[in-house]
Amino acid sequence: MHISLAAIGKLRDPALKALYEEYHKRLDWKLTLYEYEGKSALSQLSQCVARAPYLIALDEHGENLKSEEFTHLLESIQLHHQGKATFVIGAAEGLPQDIKIRAQKTISFGKLTWPHLLVRVLLMEQLYRAQQILKGHPYHRE
Repeated sequence: MHISLAAIGKLRDPALKALYEEYHKRLDWKLTLYEYEGKSALSQLSQCVARAPYLIALDEHGENLKSEEFTHLLESIQLHHQGKATFVIGAAEGLPQDIKIRAQKTISFGKLTWPHLLVRVLLMEQLYRAQQILKGHPYHRE
Protein backbone atom coordinates (compact mmCIF):
# COMPACT_ATOMS: atom_id res chain seq x y z
CA MET A 1 0.00 0.00 0.00
CA HIS A 2 1.25 3.50 -0.83
CA ILE A 3 -0.40 6.34 1.05
CA SER A 4 0.09 10.01 0.28
CA LEU A 5 -0.93 12.61 2.82
CA ALA A 6 -1.42 16.11 1.45
CA ALA A 7 -2.02 18.75 4.10
CA ILE A 8 -2.09 22.46 4.71
CA GLY A 9 0.38 23.59 7.36
CA LYS A 10 3.55 22.13 8.81
CA LEU A 11 3.55 19.98 11.89
CA ARG A 12 5.85 21.85 14.29
CA ASP A 13 4.52 21.02 17.75
CA PRO A 14 7.10 18.60 19.24
CA ALA A 15 4.50 16.43 20.99
CA LEU A 16 2.29 16.03 17.91
CA LYS A 17 5.32 15.52 15.69
CA ALA A 18 6.63 12.77 17.99
CA LEU A 19 3.27 10.95 17.91
CA TYR A 20 3.06 11.31 14.12
CA GLU A 21 6.60 9.94 13.74
CA GLU A 22 5.90 7.04 16.11
CA TYR A 23 2.96 5.82 14.01
CA HIS A 24 4.89 6.48 10.80
CA LYS A 25 7.72 4.28 12.11
CA ARG A 26 5.25 1.48 12.98
CA LEU A 27 3.54 1.61 9.59
CA ASP A 28 4.74 -0.97 7.09
CA TRP A 29 3.01 0.82 4.23
CA LYS A 30 4.88 3.48 2.30
CA LEU A 31 3.69 6.95 3.31
CA THR A 32 4.64 10.22 1.65
CA LEU A 33 3.78 13.50 3.36
CA TYR A 34 3.20 16.70 1.37
CA GLU A 35 2.89 19.84 3.51
CA TYR A 36 1.91 23.18 2.02
CA GLU A 37 1.86 26.60 3.60
CA GLY A 38 1.90 30.21 2.55
CA LYS A 39 0.01 32.07 -0.16
CA SER A 40 0.31 29.28 -2.73
CA ALA A 41 -0.65 26.47 -0.35
CA LEU A 42 -4.16 25.87 -1.70
CA SER A 43 -2.93 25.96 -5.29
CA GLN A 44 -0.17 23.45 -4.50
CA LEU A 45 -2.62 21.25 -2.61
CA SER A 46 -5.01 21.25 -5.57
CA GLN A 47 -2.19 20.29 -7.95
CA CYS A 48 -1.11 17.46 -5.67
CA VAL A 49 -4.56 15.92 -5.31
CA ALA A 50 -5.28 16.27 -9.05
CA ARG A 51 -2.84 13.40 -9.61
CA ALA A 52 -4.32 11.18 -6.88
CA PRO A 53 -5.48 7.75 -8.07
CA TYR A 54 -7.95 7.53 -5.16
CA LEU A 55 -8.63 10.66 -3.15
CA ILE A 56 -10.01 10.63 0.38
CA ALA A 57 -10.92 14.01 1.87
CA LEU A 58 -11.00 14.44 5.63
CA ASP A 59 -13.88 16.77 6.35
CA GLU A 60 -16.25 17.34 9.27
CA HIS A 61 -19.23 16.61 7.00
CA GLY A 62 -17.82 13.31 5.76
CA GLU A 63 -18.91 9.79 6.56
CA ASN A 64 -18.15 8.66 10.10
CA LEU A 65 -16.59 5.19 9.74
CA LYS A 66 -15.84 2.54 12.32
CA SER A 67 -12.24 1.34 12.30
CA GLU A 68 -13.32 -1.92 10.62
CA GLU A 69 -15.10 0.03 7.86
CA PHE A 70 -12.01 2.20 7.37
CA THR A 71 -9.96 -1.00 7.10
CA HIS A 72 -12.33 -2.41 4.46
CA LEU A 73 -11.99 0.84 2.49
CA LEU A 74 -8.21 0.51 2.49
CA GLU A 75 -8.45 -3.17 1.59
CA SER A 76 -10.67 -2.26 -1.38
CA ILE A 77 -8.13 0.37 -2.48
CA GLN A 78 -5.40 -2.29 -2.30
CA LEU A 79 -7.43 -4.59 -4.54
CA HIS A 80 -8.97 -2.13 -7.02
CA HIS A 81 -6.74 0.96 -7.13
CA GLN A 82 -3.19 -0.45 -7.19
CA GLY A 83 -2.93 0.13 -3.45
CA LYS A 84 -2.53 3.88 -3.90
CA ALA A 85 -4.54 6.44 -1.94
CA THR A 86 -4.15 10.11 -1.15
CA PHE A 87 -5.64 11.60 2.00
CA VAL A 88 -6.14 15.35 2.01
CA ILE A 89 -6.44 17.56 5.11
CA GLY A 90 -7.27 21.24 4.86
CA ALA A 91 -6.51 24.07 7.23
CA ALA A 92 -8.75 25.40 10.00
CA GLU A 93 -11.18 26.65 7.33
CA GLY A 94 -11.51 23.18 5.83
CA LEU A 95 -11.03 22.12 2.22
CA PRO A 96 -11.92 24.04 -0.93
CA GLN A 97 -15.12 22.83 -2.63
CA ASP A 98 -13.29 21.69 -5.79
CA ILE A 99 -11.19 19.26 -3.76
CA LYS A 100 -14.24 17.94 -1.91
CA ILE A 101 -15.97 17.32 -5.24
CA ARG A 102 -12.89 15.57 -6.65
CA ALA A 103 -12.69 13.14 -3.71
CA GLN A 104 -13.96 9.60 -4.24
CA LYS A 105 -14.60 9.35 -0.51
CA THR A 106 -15.05 11.91 2.25
CA ILE A 107 -14.65 10.81 5.83
CA SER A 108 -14.91 12.42 9.24
CA PHE A 109 -13.35 11.59 12.58
CA GLY A 110 -16.64 12.22 14.34
CA LYS A 111 -18.84 15.18 15.10
CA LEU A 112 -16.30 16.81 17.37
CA THR A 113 -14.12 19.55 15.92
CA TRP A 114 -10.44 18.57 15.77
CA PRO A 115 -7.47 20.86 15.13
CA HIS A 116 -6.28 20.12 11.59
CA LEU A 117 -2.75 19.35 12.77
CA LEU A 118 -4.03 16.82 15.33
CA VAL A 119 -6.07 15.13 12.57
CA ARG A 120 -2.77 13.99 11.01
CA VAL A 121 -1.93 12.07 14.16
CA LEU A 122 -5.44 10.59 14.32
CA LEU A 123 -5.13 9.50 10.69
CA MET A 124 -1.74 7.90 11.29
CA GLU A 125 -3.12 5.92 14.22
CA GLN A 126 -6.07 4.73 12.15
CA LEU A 127 -3.78 3.72 9.28
CA TYR A 128 -1.67 1.72 11.72
CA ARG A 129 -4.82 0.21 13.27
CA ALA A 130 -6.11 -0.81 9.83
CA GLN A 131 -2.77 -2.38 8.99
CA GLN A 132 -2.89 -4.39 12.21
CA ILE A 133 -6.51 -5.47 11.61
CA LEU A 134 -5.53 -6.72 8.14
CA LYS A 135 -2.64 -8.67 9.68
CA GLY A 136 -4.96 -10.24 12.27
CA HIS A 137 -2.94 -8.63 15.07
CA PRO A 138 -4.75 -8.10 18.40
CA TYR A 139 -3.90 -4.33 18.52
CA HIS A 140 -7.56 -3.57 17.69
CA ARG A 141 -10.18 -4.70 20.16
CA GLU A 142 -13.88 -4.43 19.50
